[in-house]
Amino acid sequence: MNDRKPIRTFLAIELPPGIKYLIEGIKEKLMPELKGIRWIKPEGMHLTLKFFGDVSQDDVARISEVIEKNVRDIAPMRLNVGLPGGFPSLKKPRVLWLGTGGDVQRLTVLHAKIEEDLKGCGFPEEKRPFKPHLTLGRTLSRGGIISGTENIIAKTGELGRHRFDVRELILFKSELKPGGAVYTKLVTFPFGGR
Repeated sequence: MNDRKPIRTFLAIELPPGIKYLIEGIKEKLMPELKGIRWIKPEGMHLTLKFFGDVSQDDVARISEVIEKNVRDIAPMRLNVGLPGGFPSLKKPRVLWLGTGGDVQRLTVLHAKIEEDLKGCGFPEEKRPFKPHLTLGRTLSRGGIISGTENIIAKTGELGRHRFDVRELILFKSELKPGGAVYTKLVTFPFGGR
């Protein structure tokens, strides 16, 4: 095996099984209504903080140093599942997602610190503002839109009571396969340096 092969990576929060189960239930409610969508599989569900793309093994070590330093003194956070939204908008979405609530401000501050430190190590800063979300699906065709989203908020119901604790960040490896992306944990970064 060639260790010099680039590694496609991203930094994310893994969702607990109960939240993934909840999201699967929401997707089942929405499936009959929505057209032109490729749904995300439950094993692909996570909250992405930063997508790095292809990096080297040395880059993984540098990224890990930065993240470790930034989570060392962080206490666990509590997030909750929020209302549906879409990119670029819910009226004509190419990406359909569920928002998040709870300790979003703390997560945003942590994200900004990590971005700043990574920028100092030569990793490009994300140009779009950070919007924590859980992707439900994407358009089937490039340039297409997902249709049937008019009453989506009413159909999902009250989601804010569904909370989950965040105690770590994970650097994932992403391998693109014919059946979809396969994610493998590369490094786990526990909050508070546990």
